[in-house]
Amino acid sequence: MPPVFRFAPSPNGYLHLGHAYSALLNFDLAQACGGRFLLRIEDIDPTRCRPEFEQAIYEDLAWLGLAWEEPVRRQSAHLDEYRAALARLTARGLVYPSFESRAEIARLVARREAEGRWPRDPDGAPLYPGTAKQLEAGERAGRIARGLPHALRLDMAAAIAEAGALTWVEQGEGPAGETGVIGARPDLWGDVILGRKETPTSYHLSVVVDDALQGVTEVVRGQDLFQATSVHRLLQTLLGLPEPRYRHHRLIRDDRGDKLSKSSRAVGLRALRAQGASPSDIRRLVGLL
Repeated sequence: MPPVFRFAPSPNGYLHLGHAYSALLNFDLAQACGGRFLLRIEDIDPTRCRPEFEQAIYEDLAWLGLAWEEPVRRQSAHLDEYRAALARLTARGLVYPSFESRAEIARLVARREAEGRWPRDPDGAPLYPGTAKQLEAGERAGRIARGLPHALRLDMAAAIAEAGALTWVEQGEGPAGETGVIGARPDLWGDVILGRKETPTSYHLSVVVDDALQGVTEVVRGQDLFQATSVHRLLQTLLGLPEPRYRHHRLIRDDRGDKLSKSSRAVGLRALRAQGASPSDIRRLVGLL
């Protein structure tokens, strides 16, 4: 079977040079080894994802000279598949609901940090500080029956106890140059959210389900997702999903050394194209020529 690569952007803004580098690298690697190249639209966030951004993704990638297999998988059309995976974990006692709002969690974190340093995950976000895991089953059921908003969290300690020690083989390198066999540390992430009342999935859950269902064998993505691989390996093991090969690539940074992002208003490919840039110019700018 040929290797299967994928590029999986979210349509919550226009693609920038960082996206171009990842997409081109995946496409080039697939071409070089006679593999397949898939495009996936990660649109599980209805508040930020917009049709015009999705259309722009297709236009920008086609302009760069990329071709992908059809049909494109759109996550919003597959919520039942994520719901089923979440149900499997819930049935084994590995998922619990938490009912605090974001503001309440922020207050809990502030209270704990006033008492001493509170741990944060590899992305810098504070670990979940609440006590929802200790709620009685009847109390949980009653709150859910009343329609209270809630997040569905992975009981990280129970999940790790069931899965055991995990590793992955890194064919690229992590932010500190890590390569080879990497010991997974999902515990650093605390009780991560796997879904919410209104959306039965999260990035972590949907990405492992999608990769398995699409037969992805090569996950080539930015170093900013290197640490998240620990959570993905844990979920793959718990759900009995195959382990792809991982290659984390360098990030494209701005003049200040910061990672390009939509939130920082990085210049989009559409704007560069409007300024007269060619696909070859883009390859040169990201170091692929």
